[in-house]
Amino acid sequence: MTSPSTTLSLVDTDPAELAVDAVVIGLHSQTTDATTGPTTSFADTLLLASGAESIAAAFDGRLTETLALLGATGGPGEVIKLATLGTVTAPLVVAVGLGAEPSGAAPAPETLRRAAAAAVRALAGAEQVALTLPVPDDEDFPAALRAVAEGALLGAYRFAGYKTRPQPTRRPVVSSVAVHVPDASDERAQAEITRATVVARAVTRTRDWVNTPPNELRPPSFADSVAAAAREAGLGVEVLDEQALAAGGYGGILAVGQGSEAPPRLVKLTYDPAAAGVGAATKRVALVGKGITFDTGGVSIKPAQGMWEMKSDMAGAAAVAASLLAIAELKPTVAVTGYLPMAENMPSGTSYRPGDVVTMYNGKRVEVLNTDAEGRMILGDAMARACEDGCDYLVETSTLTGGQVVALGKRVAGVMGSLEFCQRVQTAGDAAGEPTWPMPLPDDVRKGMDSEVADISQVNAGMDRAGHMLQGGVFLREFVTEDVPWAHIDIAGPGYHSGEPTGYWSKGGTGVPVRTLLELVDDIAANG
Repeated sequence: MTSPSTTLSLVDTDPAELAVDAVVIGLHSQTTDATTGPTTSFADTLLLASGAESIAAAFDGRLTETLALLGATGGPGEVIKLATLGTVTAPLVVAVGLGAEPSGAAPAPETLRRAAAAAVRALAGAEQVALTLPVPDDEDFPAALRAVAEGALLGAYRFAGYKTRPQPTRRPVVSSVAVHVPDASDERAQAEITRATVVARAVTRTRDWVNTPPNELRPPSFADSVAAAAREAGLGVEVLDEQALAAGGYGGILAVGQGSEAPPRLVKLTYDPAAAGVGAATKRVALVGKGITFDTGGVSIKPAQGMWEMKSDMAGAAAVAASLLAIAELKPTVAVTGYLPMAENMPSGTSYRPGDVVTMYNGKRVEVLNTDAEGRMILGDAMARACEDGCDYLVETSTLTGGQVVALGKRVAGVMGSLEFCQRVQTAGDAAGEPTWPMPLPDDVRKGMDSEVADISQVNAGMDRAGHMLQGGVFLREFVTEDVPWAHIDIAGPGYHSGEPTGYWSKGGTGVPVRTLLELVDDIAANG
C-alpha cells in the first residue's frame, strides 16, 4: 500500500515572493446591496480572501478584474488559473472559489478542505505549490490549518492503477505543497501538519485497498496485507483462519465465506498505549469493520448492473485497519482494538442458503432469509468477540444497506446505536467533514425480525425492505453487550464515489469514515 506521494510543509514567506510553480489564493463571491444599484463591473462580484493581499498589490489592484474576465465567479471549488508574467515570483496564480464570504468569520473548515483539494488536483503536473488560503490566527487556527492540509493531500491522491501503457495526458500529482501561515515555526502549526500527514496516509491507504480489484484482494490476501502493515507499525496482530474460526464458533463468518474457494478470516489488531510509551489506557475502544472482499449476493444473487462496485464492500474493514495504523503513529492514551471479519460472498454448491439456521459466536441462532444480507452475519460474530474481550465503547462501520443510500444519499452516513454515544460520533463526523445522521432502532422493526425457528431472522420475515437500514442496526444490536455504548455507521453511500472527482474525493474509494474514527478516538482520549 502507498502513502501520500505529495509532501507537506509550512511557509511564512511573503506569498508574492515564493519561488514555487503556483500560488493558490482564495476567492469569494460577493453580492451587492440592492440599494446601491447595479454593479459597474463583474469584478464587483468578487472578493479576494485574506492571505492574498500581497498578490493583489503586485497586480496593482486589478487582480479581481482580471479573474472576472477569465470567468471567475468565486463559487465553491471553482479553479481559475492566471499566468503572472513576472508580476510575482511564481509563474502562476490560481484562484479557488470559497463561496460567499462568511460574516465576521473565516470560511468553514470543510469549505477550506474542499477548496485546497480542488486546487491541488487541478495543478497536477506542477512540482511545488503554495496555498495561501485564509487560515485565521485565532482559536479557529488549528481546525482551519488541519482542513487545508488534509484537503491538499487528499486532493492529490491518485490510485496507481494497472494500465500497461503510459498515459500522455495524465500528469503526475503535485510533488510538494507548502501551506502559508503567519509563523512556520509555531508548534501548533507543526503539530497539525504532522497529524494531517498521518491522517491522509490512513485515508489513502484505505482508498488503495478499496480500489484494488477483487481478484487481487480476496480474504486471505487482504488479511495478509493488513497484518503485514500492522506488524510493521508495531500493533498486536492475531489472524484466525478457517480452522481457527470453526474451532472458535464463528458461525456467521464461516457461513458467508463457505461459498468461496478463498476462505474467510478474522483479523484482530491491538494498540496498547502503555506499550507505545504514553501511559496506561484511560479507556478501551473497539472498532469493527465489514470486510466482504466481493459481494455477489450469494444464492440471493444481485443484479448484474453495477455489481463491479461490490469490490468496495470491504471499505469498513479497510477504514478500521488504516485507522489503527494511524493510531499507532498518533499514540493516543486510549487502548484501541480493531476487528476485521473478512469473507467473499459467492454462489456455489457450498454456499449458505435461505432457510439455513446459523449459530453465531455469542450462541444466538439466526435464520437466514437472504444471503445478500451477509454483512450483518460476519459483523455479529466480530462484535460479540469485541464485547467478550472487553471495551468501554464499540464502533462498527460497514457498507451495510442500500437503504442508507435511499434514505440519506451518497454523502451522509447513517448512525445507529446508543443515543448519547451516537451524538458523539455525529459531532466527530461533523468536525472531520464526514457528516452522519442519527437513525432510530424502533421496537416494531425488531418484532418484524422474529423467527419461528431461531432467535432472530436476518431481515424482516416478510421480506419487507421498508426501514432496511434500520433492520441492519436492529440486528447488530443483538450482538452488543447491554452495558456497552455502541454505534453502527452505515457508509453504503459515502464509502465509494462512482462519479467524477469532487472536492477531496477522487473516483473510487473515499476513505470514509477514517477521519471520523480518529476524531472520535481523540475525543475519548481527551474527555473519556
